[in-house]
Amino acid sequence: MSEKVLAVLAEFKDPADLLHAAEKVKDQGFKKFDCHSPFPIHGMDDAMGEKRSPLGYVVGVVAVISVIGMFAFQGWTSAIDYPLVLSGKPLFSYQAYGVASWAVMVLLSAIVTVIGMMVLIGLPRFHHPLFYSENFSKKVNDDGFFVSIEADDPQFEAEKTKKFLESIGGKNIELVVPNEED
Repeated sequence: MSEKVLAVLAEFKDPADLLHAAEKVKDQGFKKFDCHSPFPIHGMDDAMGEKRSPLGYVVGVVAVISVIGMFAFQGWTSAIDYPLVLSGKPLFSYQAYGVASWAVMVLLSAIVTVIGMMVLIGLPRFHHPLFYSENFSKKVNDDGFFVSIEADDPQFEAEKTKKFLESIGGKNIELVVPNEED
């Protein structure tokens, strides 16, 4: 083949077929593949063999650290840096620190969630190679269900992969190659 192949793309007729195709692609041993549909499909993560995201643990750690940090900051400020007795309250009045600690925890958790999500899923990505496929570009947001297997998968061989996708029920199978002007 003289042209550089980026992926093999196959279309399936409905979500159930796409779900079964994802299981078969995973069982065949492919690692770098993705399923595309106009809406989320229940059970797709399990069918693809996706692992749980580490993002929840990262956000949890940030939340705990931010609450402890805000309590420590407010305690240090009111008891050590600027001790001031107001209405007979003790200098370290921890009951009043909850609201500010909660607000900072929510703010930092939201920021870490957005940044972490973008890092984990590889955004920003301004152009995906699958948009070289006219069929994919027209159908993916409306009524298309696709499986794509990337060329840098260790098991990828263009013709064998194409035949495999055909054997599991894929239609309109095409090799995705870059346009000449790119």
